[in-house]
Amino acid sequence: MINPIDYPLLVFVLSLFVLWLSAWSGASFLRKRRTLKDDVREEFGVVLAATLTLLGLLIGFSFSMATSRYDQRKNYEEAEANAIGTEYLRADLLPAADAAKVRALLVNYLDQRVLFYTTGDEQQIRQINARTAQLQTELWSAVAVPAAAQPSPLSALAVAGMNDVLNSQGYTQAAWWNRIPTAAWVLMMAIAICCNMLLGYGARSSSRRSGGLLKVLPLVVSISFFLIADIDSPRNGVIRVHPENLDSLVVSLRAH
Repeated sequence: MINPIDYPLLVFVLSLFVLWLSAWSGASFLRKRRTLKDDVREEFGVVLAATLTLLGLLIGFSFSMATSRYDQRKNYEEAEANAIGTEYLRADLLPAADAAKVRALLVNYLDQRVLFYTTGDEQQIRQINARTAQLQTELWSAVAVPAAAQPSPLSALAVAGMNDVLNSQGYTQAAWWNRIPTAAWVLMMAIAICCNMLLGYGARSSSRRSGGLLKVLPLVVSISFFLIADIDSPRNGVIRVHPENLDSLVVSLRAH
């Protein structure tokens, strides 16, 4: 089942249609049933302003949530690159044969981590995750076996570094799963629909000028929803976390 929140452009199109339809229904059906009189228009303006303020606050909070999660994904990408690079150097603390094996596995593991950030195909992502889990098992065995055979503070340091490599991948995956709750999206959309219906209901006339103004709020809110969904979507958005630190590490290890 397709989750619309994972596709920012779809969020924009659906929001624009639903919100414009809400404004149009408020201007057409509700106002025909009961015309807003001038003596209650001031009170209606207070209600409309309060509702719009609430919508603005929810959009602001949701944007803050999305940007904080985006920053979290960026920070974990940097931490993951640092952990892999540090363990590559700590491989010198193991016997020569084991060190060479760990370095070769780390290079392959690094390639998979770069693909994790750059691939958008679901089938390829499942393959990458499976290959990553396999490499993690091999990496842990490559440091745990020689460390158990010849225990020393230096080999323990290599084991600790490998633990950081494995943990950093788990933190990264958790950050990619940490999205804005669906309940928050439902609440924002419900209040946005109410705002647009109230705006259409409070319009003084059905002239072309008034009809044009009724399109402004749906468009602005839809753009806001698109921006929030785009930042919150790790793979399908325009604003994405690029593995700059991992790419830099790939170049460094190849040169090494």
